[in-house]
Amino acid sequence: MASSRQLSLSLQVLGSASDRKYTLPVKRIHDGHDVSFFLTSKAYADILTFIFQLNEAMFPRKAENSQPGSESVKSWSLQDPDLRLPPVAQSLAKLLETLSAIIEEAPPDPGPRRFGNVSFRSWYDMLKERVPDLMDQYLPSEILTPSSGAKVSAKAELEAYLLGSFGSAQRLDYGTGHELSFLAFLGCLWKLGAFPETEDGNQERAIVLGVVEPYLQLIRRLILTYTLEPAGSHGVWGLDDHSFLPYIFGSAQLSPAISSPADIVMEGSAPDAPNPADVAKANVVQRERQRNMYFSAIGFIYDVKKGPFWEHSPILFDISGVKAGWAKINKGMLKMYNAEVLSKFPVVQHFPFGSLFVWERDPAAAEVAQSVHTASQPSKSLPTAGRQPPLRDALAESGAQSSRAPWGGGSGMPGRIAAPRAPSRVPSRPPVSVPSGPNEPTGAPWASSTPLPPGSGGTTITAPWATMETSAAAPATTQGAAPSTRT
Repeated sequence: MASSRQLSLSLQVLGSASDRKYTLPVKRIHDGHDVSFFLTSKAYADILTFIFQLNEAMFPRKAENSQPGSESVKSWSLQDPDLRLPPVAQSLAKLLETLSAIIEEAPPDPGPRRFGNVSFRSWYDMLKERVPDLMDQYLPSEILTPSSGAKVSAKAELEAYLLGSFGSAQRLDYGTGHELSFLAFLGCLWKLGAFPETEDGNQERAIVLGVVEPYLQLIRRLILTYTLEPAGSHGVWGLDDHSFLPYIFGSAQLSPAISSPADIVMEGSAPDAPNPADVAKANVVQRERQRNMYFSAIGFIYDVKKGPFWEHSPILFDISGVKAGWAKINKGMLKMYNAEVLSKFPVVQHFPFGSLFVWERDPAAAEVAQSVHTASQPSKSLPTAGRQPPLRDALAESGAQSSRAPWGGGSGMPGRIAAPRAPSRVPSRPPVSVPSGPNEPTGAPWASSTPLPPGSGGTTITAPWATMETSAAAPATTQGAAPSTRT
């Protein structure tokens, strides 16, 4: 029988570093056309592969010799005493502790302010000053040592992603684009061989529970200390003001147990998992946030927002009504991350590309039809040979209203869909006027438990990283306020 590692995708570990050439990561995404190219790039494929790899490891596991009806299941929580962190994960956790301690050296400014606290710039200046030495102290020396005659070292590439992980000192904000930078930092370490591969997913779980979760805790402390603004947020119509990854990995923690990646199901929950609707119950959230990443993120929302949950977090409240369980939520979160983070110009515009996350076309990538979201961004130049004309011209010629996002599957070109009504499970309230914009949120169309209409069928996503089935029917989108262009 094939091993779990053979059945699953894994981010490729590069060969010997002795003759490898590194480059300083630089900005490549300047307009909507560049987003379309990004969605066919090697960097995009590597990011998704790494996310799927980490997500798969967070599913509970059945014991190898368990018998049907009496299966022994192992799951992982945030305070799991059985979790043994490898040395590099322990070192990264200490690095994050050191960065957290710097906050004491840059207390928030007591003066009046309208937006973020200016003392965050002092913290960030100390971060930039100390990161080179901290990387030497906490990262494996063998991956940082430059090859003879090399102009750029692996350390320089890693530093670019690490510094981009903690928000913008200029704009005093933080968002999912910065979270993506930290994911890329960990992906670079994986590619460089910092995490020895194992057959049971222990390294991936160590990354998620031992590094990603402490990183999120540091970010939440920074947000509370310096009142950092949301970057590129949809406001009330977004999933979360700042983060996305904990909703992916946290829903995987609560999904049905598997023996191998081939066993991952599209519906159901772990037997002892809380109900998705419990996110609206403060007492349950307070209990579960100590064990689960999804509820830990929900708990932070309770820390910073007041009022009914359905009112300040309508998308998460909508998702809490899923009847098909946490596996369905996990599947939808992966799709939504692709649509709301990787496919949105305001989020990915500052992501840099070097030799580890490469700005080159992936030979296995299919053509991506440019979406309305990317086409609505200003173009840095007039169309040139080999570049598609602006989508508005193409749509005018075809008579179509809009194009489908590349993650949706199928080939239809649906028109716009009205803003969602208030959830039916809460008291009625006056309708909310949601202005449209070039980057309106897609909402959570997968959260509906309504059965598919007869004859709708299904189609398989053809991207190499996808193993999920999705409806051939066009996904619903919701009009939302145009987000800030800050990330």
